[in-house]
Amino acid sequence: MIHNKKVKHLAVLSLSYAVLAGCEKAPTESSQSAKEQAKTEVNYVSEVVSYVDPLIGTKGPFNHRQAGNVTPGAVVPFGMFNFGPEHAYTQDLLAESEGISKKILKEHKRVPVSPGGYNYQASRVKGFSFTRLSGTGCLGASGDIPVMPFTKDVTFSPATDPINGYYSAGFSHDNETAIPGYYQVGLDNGVNVELAATTRTGIANFTFEQATNAKLLFRTSYSQLGSGDAYTKVDKEKGEVTGYVTSGNFCGYLGEYNRRDYYTLHFVAKLDKAITGSGAWKDNQILKDKASSKGGMGYGDNGWPDIGQGSGVWVNLDLNDGETVQMRVGISYVSLENARENLKVEQAEHSFADVKNKSQRTWEEELSKVKVASNDTSQLRVFYTALYHSLFHPNVFSDVNGQYTGFDQAVHTVSGTQKMQYANFSGWDVYRSQLQLVTLLDKRRGSDIAQSLLNQANQFNGIWDRWTHNAGPTGVMSGDPSTIAIANFVAFGASDFDVSGAYTSLHKAATQPTEFDLSNIGCPVFCRGQKPSLDEWQKLGYISDQSNSWEGASETLEQASSYFSLSQFAERLGKTEDAARFVNEAGYWRNIYNPAATDSLGYIQGRNDDQTWKEKFDPFSGHLFVEGSPAQYLWMIPHDGAGLAKILGGEEAMSQRLDSHFRKPDGSWVLYRDSAEFSDVSNQPSILSPWMYLHTGDAYKTQQTVRETMKQLWLDAPDGIPGQDDLGQMSSWYVFSSLGLYPKYPGRADLVLSSPQFSKAQIGKLTINAPNASGDHIYIDSLEVNGTKTLNSWIDESYINKPVTLDFTLSTEPNKAFGKAVENRPPSYEPTTRL
Repeated sequence: MIHNKKVKHLAVLSLSYAVLAGCEKAPTESSQSAKEQAKTEVNYVSEVVSYVDPLIGTKGPFNHRQAGNVTPGAVVPFGMFNFGPEHAYTQDLLAESEGISKKILKEHKRVPVSPGGYNYQASRVKGFSFTRLSGTGCLGASGDIPVMPFTKDVTFSPATDPINGYYSAGFSHDNETAIPGYYQVGLDNGVNVELAATTRTGIANFTFEQATNAKLLFRTSYSQLGSGDAYTKVDKEKGEVTGYVTSGNFCGYLGEYNRRDYYTLHFVAKLDKAITGSGAWKDNQILKDKASSKGGMGYGDNGWPDIGQGSGVWVNLDLNDGETVQMRVGISYVSLENARENLKVEQAEHSFADVKNKSQRTWEEELSKVKVASNDTSQLRVFYTALYHSLFHPNVFSDVNGQYTGFDQAVHTVSGTQKMQYANFSGWDVYRSQLQLVTLLDKRRGSDIAQSLLNQANQFNGIWDRWTHNAGPTGVMSGDPSTIAIANFVAFGASDFDVSGAYTSLHKAATQPTEFDLSNIGCPVFCRGQKPSLDEWQKLGYISDQSNSWEGASETLEQASSYFSLSQFAERLGKTEDAARFVNEAGYWRNIYNPAATDSLGYIQGRNDDQTWKEKFDPFSGHLFVEGSPAQYLWMIPHDGAGLAKILGGEEAMSQRLDSHFRKPDGSWVLYRDSAEFSDVSNQPSILSPWMYLHTGDAYKTQQTVRETMKQLWLDAPDGIPGQDDLGQMSSWYVFSSLGLYPKYPGRADLVLSSPQFSKAQIGKLTINAPNASGDHIYIDSLEVNGTKTLNSWIDESYINKPVTLDFTLSTEPNKAFGKAVENRPPSYEPTTRL
């Protein structure tokens, strides 16, 4: 890694603005000192790209469910093109997983090494692909068109190489460089690989130490989870390779619904050295001297592609020893012509260095939108790497001419104020904080993503899909994250899209059951309905255990958040009757709280459609709810913390239950994948939990728990991300938490507060001063908002439209008065009518 640290010292003027609601007036001597220090000790770091280590989060237990699954490679923020390595298995890796070994060696199935194609523990590369998703939980997606620089004879079909033991090359991390916008690796076959990218194109330098037998393998059909079709053609005279892959199958091994094609990626690859010959393969056949091939891998009989299926080509190169062949690639999800145009416009004749340097400048500009001051280089690496990972997705999906393929598989063109269409919306994950961060940094991008989701819904019978992959709805996960996402976009200031059209569509989805809501097609993992069993929601006031959903109780909580966000969206548009209706429906979570769930405690519990409680209840079972237990989901009520406290027996009872959720009886912390009795702040159902102390008046416990979570789970190391990063969601949690902020409310931009890690920070119109921030100063002693002291443990949405300065004085000891009184706690939104 390159870690040249350069600190820039700037001057700053202190600001004084109108007081926010709930502020007191007399600043203390200590907080006055903090303000004075902030005036003179501004030291925002510069050259922030140098603090990013893309290998953080690439290592974990050899179980993709417990690894970060992020993807190092050449990519620009939100880029369509993500150029990086696809790893191959080795016998030592197979020995670590009996299940994967059996699937490959006995069942003869293709299995990716990890989601995103990269695993730090791997030691061989089978190619460098043009597209990847970063941090997914399902094992693989995209990974389209791996290209492998190769130096051996092609003696048998690559389709029949079970673990790519022959058609791959070893490498060492000692000869690997990963920085924003650039990736390099020296392969054991004597080829040095350098990659860079623009938004829709990539450029590669392959330097062959020995020119004998130099070739490139285009493994066109080898997307990570298979392909329905593929075609590759070599034009020796033009020095180019063109083709396409048609694929899909996201999470297809978990159910039949997604074992289908729903996107086609076209590509053109131009080489600057002569092609002296070519060959091809299809399935188990070698087609020597051929210049084209056609055929997909398929998706097998259970969502795992069969070994022995697929097609591709290779080209022989006219090189001297030590010479470099440069490959320029353009891609498009519309057509080969658009891929050529993307390449022409974005690369022209720019050199490799030009493309690399421009991508790094783009990253510097984007990452510098969040300014922090610190002398802790390790902490800065973790922070700016998390911010980097937060800005991969969603991806630009339209071409330079504005065209893109819609969910109806027709070609559309962006119009109006929309600049770009986006794809790859990991809804269940990113609605919680990642999209808020993206919008806070760039309202134009937020508006375009919002319009993109509306476009997809209009192209898909009005259904807002919860997990979109390229040109396809997948239905993966649960709840209705799109409603929350749209309400959040508007709350965070992104309103330059068809806001009225979006509300009309979401209102209809929330009130009128569709045939998909009433169908169990795709369930449980891929339920197609945006509001599964909406008829039950309207009749019973909850989603039952017999519903068309993936676990009725957790679906009820997800939908409660969705209806709350819709109520806030309605209120912004002046639709007061709708707002009142939907905030009441947001209170339906109360209908699945069973005060007698166990002998001693109440829990959220699954309920039958006859209103009886689901039997065999175990609050510590990780299989009753989606990716979590009843003990973990109890806290996933972001809009009504005070109501939860009342139901649990009062604020003291709630605080004590949170204590026992984060700590074992001996007082030791438990924050990560222990028993499902405890928290798992590496996964979505638990990431809200530390902030729920704020509704008990024990704000200092939020400060303590958030800091401890960051300290234990987020590390300056390859295994430094706890569990899947989920397209940047978990990294965005870390970014906000580092700043002492969190966007807790679905559909609102209010922020709840913890203690910032940095002495000074700036994001959007927010300036954060905490001059004595440190690893042991984890508690808020006092706070001033725009020069006025407050005991509030939250701030309202004012900062979206006007400058707001937070002056923290931190301490090694808690100030238990901060956030203690009811009037100083974050607001709660209870139903206005009896349920």
